Amino acid sequence: MKKNLFITFEGAECAGKSTHIGMLEDYFRNKKIKYILTREPGGTEIGEEIRNIVKHHAGRNPVSDEAELLLFAASRAQHMRELILPALAEGTNVICDRFTDSTVAYQGYARGLDLKFIDLLNRFATIGRSPDLTVILDLTPEESQARIRERNKKEKVHDRIESEHVSFHVKVRNAFLEIAKHEPGRVKIISSARNIEEVHNDIIKAVENAIEKLPS
Repeated sequence: MKKNLFITFEGAECAGKSTHIGMLEDYFRNKKIKYILTREPGGTEIGEEIRNIVKHHAGRNPVSDEAELLLFAASRAQHMRELILPALAEGTNVICDRFTDSTVAYQGYARGLDLKFIDLLNRFATIGRSPDLTVILDLTPEESQARIRERNKKEKVHDRIESEHVSFHVKVRNAFLEIAKHEPGRVKIISSARNIEEVHNDIIKAVENAIEKLPS
């Protein structure tokens, strides 16, 4: 590899991010490519504490939309400075499960918060560092909800965001498609409603293309 990549995975709930991130890890290991895997919110001790709030808070008083946005930004700011930027600086590839595009999609388009402010907040939290490649695993909201119901038969986990009405998830999907339309060089939409190997092959092609675009 000529230079390290910062790769993020986005998409609908239960679109297969964990599965395909794991398969990309196998690819990197087989190629002896140095990498770290992390996630948002989370990735650091502080970030994981914030994750517990934004994902699973079930108290009498709900997390407000504005507080949710700022909690994600706080986790991201710590994440960038403590883990992601140092890893990239030492030549390690970074794979991150969700990043700034999720904030735009969920808190911006779906929650209806100010997109210009979100852009400013994201740039502040990341010190302006964008991913080199973002893979959006696309799945219809109906298929996403069906997969969530099937998973929840086995795992009884309360997730605030997954539990939102299907109309919320329609907005999220449309947001991801809009993001990809505006940044086709960075963002690749890959349908995950297919055979796992087909999806994986498309992801590897996207990664290899991103590698080719990096300066020597």
